Amino acid sequence: MRKISKILKENDLGDMGIGAMIVFIAMVLVAGIAASVLIQTANKLEIQAMTTGQETTREVSSGLAVIDIEGFNYTGKIYNLTITVRPRAGSADIDLSQTIIEITDGAKKTLLTYNTHGRQFNHSYDKNGSIFATGFWNESNENFGIIVLQDDDSSLTATNPVLNRGDLVMLCIGTGRCFSGLDPRDDIWGIVSPEEGAPGIFAFRVPSSINDPVYDLY
Repeated sequence: MRKISKILKENDLGDMGIGAMIVFIAMVLVAGIAASVLIQTANKLEIQAMTTGQETTREVSSGLAVIDIEGFNYTGKIYNLTITVRPRAGSADIDLSQTIIEITDGAKKTLLTYNTHGRQFNHSYDKNGSIFATGFWNESNENFGIIVLQDDDSSLTATNPVLNRGDLVMLCIGTGRCFSGLDPRDDIWGIVSPEEGAPGIFAFRVPSSINDPVYDLY
């Protein structure tokens, strides 16, 4: 009896050792899986954070700045506008074919885009004399034109007008088509929104008396 009891005790101890080993291995596997999940999650969060940071940097640093706005007097109304814009400091390249101009006189709001297949692109040296004899004005109330003032690297073309560092352009709006001309004392608001980055915002009031050929409005 004593011998049998001793064998049974030894067998019990062996069973306990195997059980403890199984539990230990299971814990190691669970810990390994948990660590793998944590590492994958951390990698995804790191990639997402880097992407978000890059997008935020581009959004903050990129964009358009409105420098000047001029209008052309025709029969006592402002019928044509030029909005001079440049890229902001540190801005990425801006595709003007993906840029939208929003302009309103308080009663009507118009959205304008650039048509790469139209006749909306000119260099300032294409014609002598007035800018208002050079630009695109009257073919459509849905499009704006581009007059290139400065483009050292020739990044601005009719089919691919890309604005980058050092470039300066005039965006042409035919207000005769959009609003039947701008009357004296009209209040105008607008936004030039690039595909990415901060928009150029402008607002001005048309002079109370329109007698001169060209007016500096902004």
